Amino acid sequence: MTPINPETEIHPVPPAGTVYTETVETVVVRDSSMGWWIAGILGGLVLIAAMWILFAGQRPDDTDARMLEAQAAATQAQAASDTAMVQSQISGAQASVEIARADAARAQAEAVRSSSEARAAEARANTPPATVVVTTTPSTNGQAVVTPNAPQN
Repeated sequence: MTPINPETEIHPVPPAGTVYTETVETVVVRDSSMGWWIAGILGGLVLIAAMWILFAGQRPDDTDARMLEAQAAATQAQAASDTAMVQSQISGAQASVEIARADAARAQAEAVRSSSEARAAEARANTPPATVVVTTTPSTNGQAVVTPNAPQN
């Protein structure tokens, strides 16, 4: 389609007696500056935020000092951890030595007890049995009565 140019285009003339009517509506739009006010306030807030960020970052740079302090603290913590670990190993070793001593004393007492029991058993084995004399006497009812004369063990 080509654009309509009113100067070069020929319009047909309506026949006589034809009446054309046009209705024109008028829309009144008031000129409002509310959008400009909102844009201005937002722009001001952005400007204030940018200035805040720029000026808040102007503190002296003490990052290196803090890094050195953190490294020193980490080194001290590692040294304390190593010391505690060594102390724990020493304590464990001392406890193991005490347990071993107690086991040795218990084993020695067991050996002494076993030795005494062996000596007692040997002494019982070397002792001759006691002699028992049994005498019988006739009774009035026809049964024999047994009377031991030796002490009973």
